[in-house]
Amino acid sequence: MSDKRITPRLSTFDLASRPGFLIRRLHQIHTALFIEECSAFNVTPVQYSMMSAVAEQPGLEQARLAYEIGVDRTTLANVAARLEARGLLRRTTTKADRRLKRVILTARGKRLLDQMTQAARRAHIRTIEALPPDEREAFLRSLARLVDAGNDFGRAPLRLT
Repeated sequence: MSDKRITPRLSTFDLASRPGFLIRRLHQIHTALFIEECSAFNVTPVQYSMMSAVAEQPGLEQARLAYEIGVDRTTLANVAARLEARGLLRRTTTKADRRLKRVILTARGKRLLDQMTQAARRAHIRTIEALPPDEREAFLRSLARLVDAGNDFGRAPLRLT
């Protein structure tokens, strides 16, 4: 009796072998989990990222903020305008250059961000909870490595470190 191994032939429709498909699907899943956990706050994942970055770096210039969270300037300006209209952040200009806008969380924005922290954390944990605990950090490092390696191909650059 010979030891013949049967190798399954992958079809061209094998979605489970397509990293782009799986990454997009995981993003959909994470967004759904985030919305489920954070629905009471009426904040999207991009808005949460923006508010988190501004909390860490108050007064960050809008173009730099776009780089910090990996969105293009137009998207950032639109998201900032919506958050500003809700009274969650404020954009100011400097005397030296009136074209530059600096972004600051308002007291209301800080309170909302604090209130959201646990719910957002639950969404992030739920996104990767199917992995054994000892694999989660390695998975996140691998994702960060892939993002960093492909950063130049994205529509908007991102600073990860």
